[in-house]
Amino acid sequence: MTSLKSDSVPSSKEAATAGEGGELLHDAVYAELRWRLITGKIVPGIGLSTRGLAQELGVSPMPVREALGRLAAEGAVEIRSKKRITVPGMTEERFDDLLRCRLLLEPEAARLALPAIDGETFRKLKAIDDRLDATLSNGDVNGYMEANFRFHFTIYQAPGRSILNQLIETLWLQFGPYMRVVYGRFGTRNLQDQHEVALAAIQAGDAEGLVKAISADIADGMGLIGRHGLA
Repeated sequence: MTSLKSDSVPSSKEAATAGEGGELLHDAVYAELRWRLITGKIVPGIGLSTRGLAQELGVSPMPVREALGRLAAEGAVEIRSKKRITVPGMTEERFDDLLRCRLLLEPEAARLALPAIDGETFRKLKAIDDRLDATLSNGDVNGYMEANFRFHFTIYQAPGRSILNQLIETLWLQFGPYMRVVYGRFGTRNLQDQHEVALAAIQAGDAEGLVKAISADIADGMGLIGRHGLA
């Protein structure tokens, strides 16, 4: 078995051509599980198993076990046994830490990225925002989660600051599963679209306006977890 069944990770098909012990396949399994956590396809309260994930992805348990170990080191999962892997519980203290770190890192990442956002990147952001609008109107929670991630990281990645982006992704790994639960319960129709404000600030070259839009977007989304996700 050397294939991944999901095509959500761009490198999965290429990685599948490597031997099962190959580095590319291990990285692809890790990337796939990261993507599932970030977009809430792995949710709190549901136990996972190494063997079950391996069967689902069409690989042997070895790359899954390695990927889970890396994710556990990042605080994204807890490994209690081979048959019991879960998303860590969300406490008020953990929630406060995640929110504080997001508000420290992400607005600053957007500020640093602004000079590097060219016309092509702006058009890409506008296209993503159009998809976001569609998901908001039709209640497509999965589509919203994916497009929301792509919108934020298209901004953050513009200047190529890989270390800062890795730190931010680690935070998204930890709150993504809870965001998916909250959106699943309460939908996406009542969310405030701060992305339009962010786009206007980018177009105007307004760094402070962009910082405020990103901060407000984080506060809106995390506020839903704070009000409903800890219950």
